[in-house]
Amino acid sequence: MNVKQALDKLKKEGFKFTGKREQLLRLFAEEKRYLSAKEVLASMQKLYPNVSFDTVYRNLSLFEEMDILEMTELEGEKRFRFSCSTTKHHHHLICLDCGKTRQIETCPMEWLEERMESDFEVTGHKFEIYGHCYDCQMLSV
Repeated sequence: MNVKQALDKLKKEGFKFTGKREQLLRLFAEEKRYLSAKEVLASMQKLYPNVSFDTVYRNLSLFEEMDILEMTELEGEKRFRFSCSTTKHHHHLICLDCGKTRQIETCPMEWLEERMESDFEVTGHKFEIYGHCYDCQMLSV
């Protein structure tokens, strides 16, 4: 997902274009990592000092519902990033220090499904691996 695709999707669904929404999307395009609502608010307040937490969070939730953003929970806090542009099934490695992500193509569900009881129907799953990227490891040396 990129800013243009996200704005087109909003327009197609009948949502109003605003400078705040565009700036919020540009933030995710620049950061390329999971961001908390607090981080988004702090960044947005640089250009829009009166923007409220409710406005930011409401838009984050809307963007997640529309599959513009994806959400995960890190350290008990929801965090958001642009949805991946690929439709191919994949999972992520997530750096706990900087929040950067990297896609992994392997899916543990293939292994699990072979060993699962046949009376359980899986309707979805999410698999994330947390750790420290190379750059963050080098900073802590």
